[in-house]
Amino acid sequence: MKEENLRNCLECKKAIRGRSDKRFCDDDCRNSYNYRQNSDQTNLIRKINHTLRKNRRILQDVLGEEGVLKISKEKMLLQGFDLKYHTHNFTNAKGQTYYFIYEYGYLLLENNLLLIVKRVPK
Repeated sequence: MKEENLRNCLECKKAIRGRSDKRFCDDDCRNSYNYRQNSDQTNLIRKINHTLRKNRRILQDVLGEEGVLKISKEKMLLQGFDLKYHTHNFTNAKGQTYYFIYEYGYLLLENNLLLIVKRVPK
């Protein structure tokens, strides 16, 4: 009779038997191990996505049906807008950099003003 190669489960450390590439004793241990491994990254991504959604919602609410709108930076910050988070930026021919959260964007102007715009897909 062939002697099985005993290994330990990566989660609970109990001896496991079976295939040579088996790493966990059961599905519960596999799920627990993978959840713990990914939870830090998942929480970080969840927080960033929450902030991006909040920023987009604020821009959408402020802009409304307007095509372009100037608003004070202070008003945006009071609503919870976070200037550090955006999805991409765009520099126009004049060298002005617009910061976008998906299709909504803003341009930092003088006197602590923001120019809010919505990019229409082509």
